[in-house]
Amino acid sequence: MTSRPEVRPPRGDWTGAGFETRQIHAGELQDDPSGARITPVYLTGAYRFDSFDHAHERFAGIEEGPVYSRHGNPTNGVAERRVADLEGGSGAVLVASGTAAIATTMLALAGSGERIVSQSSIYSGTRLLFERTLARAGVATDWVWEPRDAAAWEEAITPATRAVFIETIPNPKGDLADIGLVTRVAEQHGLPVVVDNTVATPAVFRPIEHGAHIVVHSSTKYLSGHGAALSGVVVDGGVFDWSAAADRYPLLARSRTAEAPSFLDRFGRSRAFEGYLRFTTVTDLGPAPSPWHGFLLQQGMETLSLRMERHLANARAVAEYLDGHPRVAAVDYAGLPSHPDHDLAVRHLGGEGGPVFSFTVRGGADGARRVFDTLTVFSRMTNIGDVRSMVLHPATTTHGSFDDETNRRLGVEPGMLRLSIGLETVGDLIADLAAALDAA
Repeated sequence: MTSRPEVRPPRGDWTGAGFETRQIHAGELQDDPSGARITPVYLTGAYRFDSFDHAHERFAGIEEGPVYSRHGNPTNGVAERRVADLEGGSGAVLVASGTAAIATTMLALAGSGERIVSQSSIYSGTRLLFERTLARAGVATDWVWEPRDAAAWEEAITPATRAVFIETIPNPKGDLADIGLVTRVAEQHGLPVVVDNTVATPAVFRPIEHGAHIVVHSSTKYLSGHGAALSGVVVDGGVFDWSAAADRYPLLARSRTAEAPSFLDRFGRSRAFEGYLRFTTVTDLGPAPSPWHGFLLQQGMETLSLRMERHLANARAVAEYLDGHPRVAAVDYAGLPSHPDHDLAVRHLGGEGGPVFSFTVRGGADGARRVFDTLTVFSRMTNIGDVRSMVLHPATTTHGSFDDETNRRLGVEPGMLRLSIGLETVGDLIADLAAALDAA
């Protein structure tokens, strides 16, 4: 009688697997008693404890596990582990939106009387968060207007600085920062670098591999890809030496009492920031994501690399078309050889400029209005990272609350339109733009 082959259990450790394999499998639950292949949606606000001691152990961090869905949820935990794996981080925390990811991260690092340093050309919503809400909490921001100049970063850093913030592909101008340069300057001052990788995604660029310490995403955008749900995620790179900076980050690196170990002692260097963020700022402010939205994020990530290939290919074709059009004054796409940051696009992005970029129509605001109102394939809406292509006029929407001088310095002109390039047939996108430019 032929012996039966050994039945091997499903694989749970995806270390060493390819990116496409990990975007489908990494972080999956292995112990669902039903055998469900797709992660269940755990619609629960809280979790039972087995005993008096079990409750204490969960709250004290002696045993890891769910306490309350404000801290974490099994469905969302799968999304957290998957994003961390794809970014090359040690752990991650899922929150309700990209803004929540940035706000909780910066407030975890800086408090009243302290400062952060940021690239000036970041997304307008993040700039408003820093200038308005963080400022009211006593956290000041120093802006760097020349992100490729090491001296400009050095000059902006003071003894009160607690973090450095940049974006891989700023929205809407796409003026790239040299992440290696920024991290080298920050590390000389013992400061963590936070990188918003929303537009690039780990399918294109992984900041931790270039020296970044923390990565944030509006996972509403490309990680999800479908535009159906809000979420944000913070990835702990697990590489920053918190023990050497304990005076700057005492809540993370120092024990509160003899019975309560510090987050650094409790989670180790590799996951200290993840644990600290989850059980302080995120817990205190409460930006808990719905597990349904965490489930939708998982579904989106399964096709991330395939979608990004198409986003990038479509964006390049559209940018090259616009660059040669007589009614277009400028195209802010770093994938073009004429762009001042093209060398960084080659070094960081494989020569691409990213799926979000802007172009300026001749004729100022009136020309932009005519193009905007004539487009029919591009959706007139705010958002990026959807499968649908979108268009917006920054000067009267996202940047409408900035004064003229700020917008001038940011390069936001009256004739500028921002495009988020989707997955439609690229010929249809170009034909739509051609008809709209003819109308202008």
